Amino acid sequence: MDQSEGTSPFTPEILAELQEGIERAMKGIRDPEAMRKACERMDRTREEVYRRNGLLDFAVPTIRALRDGED
Repeated sequence: MDQSEGTSPFTPEILAELQEGIERAMKGIRDPEAMRKACERMDRTREEVYRRNGLLDFAVPTIRALRDGED
């Protein structure tokens, strides 16, 4: 997405939630309920990406290529 147009891929709600999480982390506060909700959302997102795209296996080949000096 072109950020020069002033658009963001994040909704205001997501940005507010991110800011709250950052502030809690900086204060060393752990919120088990917020962590549980975040885990559930990440699991749902991972499943949606898998259903839409299948297995995205690019990390291991990329790391091996970098390690072995391949281009």
